[in-house]
Amino acid sequence: MNPFNLSVEQLNSKARAVRRRIIHLNAGSPAGGHTGADLSQVEIVTALYFRLLNCAPDRTEDSTRDIYIQSKGHAVGGYYCVLAEAGYFPESWLPTYQHADSHLPGHPVKHKTPGVELNTGALGHGLPVAVGIAIAAKKEGSSRKVFVVTGDGELAEGSNWEAALVAAHYGLDNLIIINDRNKLQLAGATSEIMNTEPLAEKWQAFGLNVTECAGNDMASVVSTLENLPANGRPNVVIANTEKGYGVSFIQSKAEWHHRVPKGEEIMLALEELKDE
Repeated sequence: MNPFNLSVEQLNSKARAVRRRIIHLNAGSPAGGHTGADLSQVEIVTALYFRLLNCAPDRTEDSTRDIYIQSKGHAVGGYYCVLAEAGYFPESWLPTYQHADSHLPGHPVKHKTPGVELNTGALGHGLPVAVGIAIAAKKEGSSRKVFVVTGDGELAEGSNWEAALVAAHYGLDNLIIINDRNKLQLAGATSEIMNTEPLAEKWQAFGLNVTECAGNDMASVVSTLENLPANGRPNVVIANTEKGYGVSFIQSKAEWHHRVPKGEEIMLALEELKDE
């Protein structure tokens, strides 16, 4: 059971709070941050931790807990903000993001940050490990589910497609892959750097169920994840998002992949993210 089980309205409010934390977090980082990637995934990760995942801060060693893997490890800032909101570690840690000896390094590190399940950052690693965990859960007769969020630029890594073959072969219906499809990566549009279209058809050809949702619409995210096909196959959700969603001057701009708000930008972003 999820200890929060928030309504869609409550989740929307929580997402706005997470976005404000992201602005503060990245603005205070001495090593920069990935503001655009952090913001694009907010609805997805918020819905998981505050409604859908069978896990809790006091159950981090529970062998029956669901597993979440942040495969797009560069978007760890947004992940940290959700974990802090959910009580996995003190909110007072957030201003230490990427400072020396911080519990919050620039990519997820399991032994440093409570709640983190896997060290990620090298793209294409999260999904293969998630597949291994899902296979182990099947062998153990565990009811746990394994959720993994990938970037869409990350899908150029061949290791993801090898993992997809294995997931389909073993019928891993306990695996849910969520593509944060914001259509931008470090240097520009994913369609220009390494086109993965037709993406849905590719996943289907590998033997996985594919569902699409509006990834920055909380109701769409929740409805989709709560009503996935149950036919013995792994599930892929293509979450159509916008990079930097929620802040007009960051949204859909590739230059915010590895840029943080400064000076007046901080105030302007927070003004846009006030509670409605």
